[in-house]
Amino acid sequence: MSVEQAAGGTSGVPGAAISGGGVPGARADESAGSVLVLSHAAKSFGAVHALLDGSIELYPGEVHALVGENGAGKSTLVKILAGVDQPDAGAMAIDGREVTLHGPAMARAAGIAVIYQEPALFPDLTVAENMFIGRQPLRAGRRIDRRAMRAEAAAIFARLGVQLDPARIARGLSIADQQVVEIGKAISLEARVIVMDEPTAALSAAEVDRLFDVVRALSASGAAVLFISHRLEEVFALCQRVTVMRDGRQVLTQRLDGLVAGDLVRAMVGRELAERPDEAHGTPGEPLLGVERLTREGVFTDISFTVRAGEIVALAGLVGSGRSEIARAVFGIDLYDAGSVTVRGQELRRGSPAGAMAAGVGFVPEDRRQQGLVMDMSVQRNIALASLHRLQHGGLIRAAAERTLASDWAGRLKIKYGRLKDPVSMLSGGNQQKVVLAKWLGRKPAVLIVDEPCPTARSRS
Repeated sequence: MSVEQAAGGTSGVPGAAISGGGVPGARADESAGSVLVLSHAAKSFGAVHALLDGSIELYPGEVHALVGENGAGKSTLVKILAGVDQPDAGAMAIDGREVTLHGPAMARAAGIAVIYQEPALFPDLTVAENMFIGRQPLRAGRRIDRRAMRAEAAAIFARLGVQLDPARIARGLSIADQQVVEIGKAISLEARVIVMDEPTAALSAAEVDRLFDVVRALSASGAAVLFISHRLEEVFALCQRVTVMRDGRQVLTQRLDGLVAGDLVRAMVGRELAERPDEAHGTPGEPLLGVERLTREGVFTDISFTVRAGEIVALAGLVGSGRSEIARAVFGIDLYDAGSVTVRGQELRRGSPAGAMAAGVGFVPEDRRQQGLVMDMSVQRNIALASLHRLQHGGLIRAAAERTLASDWAGRLKIKYGRLKDPVSMLSGGNQQKVVLAKWLGRKPAVLIVDEPCPTARSRS
């Protein structure tokens, strides 16, 4: 996670303006006791110690934030709560009774629901069918009672204060509406602990506001909500308590009253961060990348911009505005109908990633698992993939050169791994993202296009 992004642009400077404590007057029902306690959990994947000492305590009626840099252990802790992974050490208790969750089904039966950033709905089923999949109400002759299913779904949406038709097909729903369906499913399961893993990363501001209203309704009904986010302004706006993780350990659990963003950032990185002066950005040099009147019918129209040497140019817009599509077209993954892309004045061939790479362009995609990594390959191979032309001799890849390149960039980016020959799938989400960056930085590109690099919880790793 970018520390500057986490602090909402404050760079972790003490006294940052963001402060708070979520909903005014909201407070966990601590007199009723905690609903879930995870104590000193540890989890290793081979030689990779993903979680060293993870602890968290959730109370009914509370929205509890979980924050930390990439690779801090948040995703592993969530997998333990979801029953996906079993801890090597530590204990979990629900309502004061120690439990062992031997799978997601046991977690759901225990009242724990996890809502991911990108819900996995069945696109050709209705909203109500997705909510009650595998446990549909039945009528005489063991036929599905669709009317009862839709009525219950409608009642849940009314309770959440959202307008969503239970009878509509899930295909085409926005990410925000898909998340509401998953929340509705959790309510129908009578979940008492709801874990929300980076739920706002793909949402517009209006959709975030609606999601917050839904979360507040959940906590007001007595549910314990664990809210994981890289955006500290959201943490302060919504949550009452926070747990900070660093290097696989819980380093801070405290009420948000009286804290500011700088306090959390210092806990995340373990040191004070000095404000970077403006002159540290340097002066831009010659134009490297030129995009002129780029158009793809129905997707984006008349896009022009220039990127100079030593310059960072932001391409911003709401979800669905065409940001990723523009980046893909510039790199040559997608074709465009009109316009041109030039590097150092030389026009690139349309639809040719190889041509873009040869011209010195690199591309870190939004979806690292599907587009950025070969999950079954080793850390070493993934880092070297974009630089094979430099590593070969006589048509053969030199293993020693591949290992040197991978080791160098793994060290520079502080990637946490057991062995370079371990599958990249064994790494945490944040460290997988660093591998993608290492792959392209190893080529020393003249222009690096980075599409949504910080919300790394976009996959479920």
